[in-house]
Amino acid sequence: MLRFALFGAGRAGSIHARNIANHPNAELGYVYDIDTAAAERVVASFGGHLAISQEEVWSSDAIDAVVIASSTDTHVDLLRRAIEAGLPTYCEKPIDKDVERVKRVVAEAEEASLPVFVGFRRRFMPDLQMMHKKIRNGDLGRIETVNIVARDHEPPPLEYAKVSGGFLLDKMIHYFDLVPWFAGEQPSEVFAAGSCLVDPAIGDLGDIDTALVTLRFPSGTLSVIENGRRSVYGVEERIEIFGADGMLQTTPPYDNQVFHYTENGVERSRHVDYAQESFAHAMDAFIHAVEASEPVSPSLRDGLRAQLIAEAANESLRTNKAVKIDYDP
Repeated sequence: MLRFALFGAGRAGSIHARNIANHPNAELGYVYDIDTAAAERVVASFGGHLAISQEEVWSSDAIDAVVIASSTDTHVDLLRRAIEAGLPTYCEKPIDKDVERVKRVVAEAEEASLPVFVGFRRRFMPDLQMMHKKIRNGDLGRIETVNIVARDHEPPPLEYAKVSGGFLLDKMIHYFDLVPWFAGEQPSEVFAAGSCLVDPAIGDLGDIDTALVTLRFPSGTLSVIENGRRSVYGVEERIEIFGADGMLQTTPPYDNQVFHYTENGVERSRHVDYAQESFAHAMDAFIHAVEASEPVSPSLRDGLRAQLIAEAANESLRTNKAVKIDYDP
């Protein structure tokens, strides 16, 4: 039974608390948030002890693992405390807004051999896992293009946008992890274009809410990601992976169907799963890896790679030029 300390009691933290409470091999030990009322609500709903300070958590000898779901600017400091305490950690993305701080904490965690899981939950959606398995089995042959369209229902609160690190780092980073996972390689070059078309207040922050990003891979595979902050008809996420021997295509949530196009016709698979359930699948994968002393995936190193793509995309956005992606640690 893993006893968790949870830092952050907002939307993501509340989901993690629920999943820990519902897991047969886990329970909440401590919950801490600078918003005490939010932490109290989580404790009242899912159990655990309300921590009045971070030190109360770190001084406890009754914690086996940590979840970091607080604001992005707190992640690295909390990760360093977890490394010092030797506690396996589930950390929400992005790791930090400053990529140099990310590089340093990745090196520190790897030197300590501490398992740190990064919350790229889309890898754990059953329909996307099925697609990944088909690609790895060679069902599509050589992958030629990966296209993603993803739109939120509405922009986040402005207070969140101010501390998020920007659209490409906060939102599109999910796809900077997902596309290489599908392609089986890291992109070598990125070109990004963006606009603020939804909320002028986001533009006033120097951020964007609508973007198109093109990724080029060493093998020649190409990917286009379209991402936006508003959709009047609800959250949308469509993925198309095209290969020499066929194509895989998802339908938008919450239909959860995958179409597999081949020379022999079309196969259709349906998965009864919703977006929030991917959080539960990701948490289960983390708990299983920790209990079995297996490597965690996605790892902190995966989080750094995705962030390096985001950094290059932001540079492309500023310069209006294609940018080579440097993975040198």
